[in-house]
Amino acid sequence: MIKLSEINVSDKVETKKNHPCGSNVWVVLQKGADFKIQCEKCKHVVLISAETFKKSVKKILEQ
Repeated sequence: MIKLSEINVSDKVETKKNHPCGSNVWVVLQKGADFKIQCEKCKHVVLISAETFKKSVKKILEQ
């Protein structure tokens, strides 16, 4: 399982489930109690809790 301390702003992460646009690659825009992430394909921005984000990340692609 991924540790939240391993993830930094501007990292690209792969999620377990695809976004409705078909992509599963996200860029981390903000880190803290909530994570703000942006879809790499359609540029949609989502704010989710750190716990939900931790469960949804499959792996870190770029640091």
